[in-house]
Amino acid sequence: MNMKPKKPIKQPQKQVNIEDTESLVCDDCGNYTFIKSYFIRRLSPLMSPTGQEAMIPIEVFSCGNCGKVPDKMMPKNDS
Repeated sequence: MNMKPKKPIKQPQKQVNIEDTESLVCDDCGNYTFIKSYFIRRLSPLMSPTGQEAMIPIEVFSCGNCGKVPDKMMPKNDS
């Protein structure tokens, strides 16, 4: 009996033409470039499974020019 781990079967990847996509534009200033930003959510020790306060980072993209996070990317309850 062979005990070597089996390699996962690779699924063929669908080719996407970049012309079939659309650019996101900042709603406020019309800029096309975005940078990674984070919202930090605080979890109360009373709600935490460990009983300790937790800081939870949520990654979003913000405009590289004016810093606005597009409404489509805003976490719920932060808009």
